[in-house]
Amino acid sequence: MTQLTCSDTEIVTTHRILSADLNEHGTLFGGRLLSIVDAEASIAALRVAKQTVVTATIDHVNFQQPFHLGDAMEMHATVVHLGQRSIEVFVKVLRENLTAGQREVAFTACLLYVVADHNFVMPVDEIIPETASQRYLVATAAQRQQARQLMRATNLELSKRI
Repeated sequence: MTQLTCSDTEIVTTHRILSADLNEHGTLFGGRLLSIVDAEASIAALRVAKQTVVTATIDHVNFQQPFHLGDAMEMHATVVHLGQRSIEVFVKVLRENLTAGQREVAFTACLLYVVADHNFVMPVDEIIPETASQRYLVATAAQRQQARQLMRATNLELSKRI
């Protein structure tokens, strides 16, 4: 049995908020944040798959605090669940006011990546949590998976009707 810890897959990146990142309200444009999160979180999935992954869903998205010009955005992403070809990555983004030295959780989300190769065999059998938050995320993965399946069915029905 091949195992990896959540920490083995973790990536941490930092991005400083610049004027090109802002919306008309003077805060970080949500689409810009999602773009950065998607690009960077895929690295955690690639640490498991070792080959091309594509984004299947971005869900459980929570914009909790706005980012302002000059803030730092520190992103933590780690694999918390494996399917046959799917890899769930949890992302937490901290906002840091660099002049005040204050840090707070500003954004969280779960991203599901799927390996593009339909003949792919997952090289890792199990993801092992090490911290309390990782244990919680691993333990609740089945609930998120059920919610995704329900949402997929709902979206298919919607597509038929529009």
